[in-house]
Amino acid sequence: MVFDRKTWLFIILSGLFITNVVTAELISNKLISIPISGSFLGISFGPFKTIMGILPWPIVFLLTDLLNEFYGHKAVRKLSWITAGLILYCFFVVGIALNIPAVSIPGSSLADDRSFRLVFGQAQMVIVGSVAAFLLSQLLDAFLFKWIKGKTGNRLIWLRSTGSTIVSQCLDSYVVLFIGFVLPGNLSFSDFLTIAPTNYGLKLLIGIALTPLIYIGHYAVRKYLKET
Repeated sequence: MVFDRKTWLFIILSGLFITNVVTAELISNKLISIPISGSFLGISFGPFKTIMGILPWPIVFLLTDLLNEFYGHKAVRKLSWITAGLILYCFFVVGIALNIPAVSIPGSSLADDRSFRLVFGQAQMVIVGSVAAFLLSQLLDAFLFKWIKGKTGNRLIWLRSTGSTIVSQCLDSYVVLFIGFVLPGNLSFSDFLTIAPTNYGLKLLIGIALTPLIYIGHYAVRKYLKET
């Protein structure tokens, strides 16, 4: 079977998309501190707390935009459902691994049952929130991207890319933390009200900062596809 350039590009972009999303889900049970602090108009702020899962999301933002632009919102919707299924599969396998006893080897640095469960066991508790937030945000992103593009045509790339991300990631940031951390009792509601806005604010800043890369990505893809 011989694929054309556009098909190969879709396979590569989809693979990168799925890998980054699954990786984000696996590392989301770790909280990190953003060492930024100061004051503005007499109001102190920082340092901020957020989840480690935010790390791969800049790549996800960029890939979502490129897939929306060159393959359409229907392709993004289907890929989002497939990715959600693969997240569930990943956690299913991790769940099996959690219930298989580890073999202790004296002097070895391999994980024992306690350390393995400490890392991956907590991740099991955020699966519902993660999948729900991911699907809601991605489907909303695809819809908003299509709607904005329908209003502006091929102009204003930054608007349909950043605009759809700003709205969809607000939903993602709050849903995943509330369902995945607050409901199971791993995070207090007061901490949720601090971490969720920080998580969203960082994604918002990242989305805006990625604007030049979005234009570069569009140029690179168009150049690649025109070479067929």
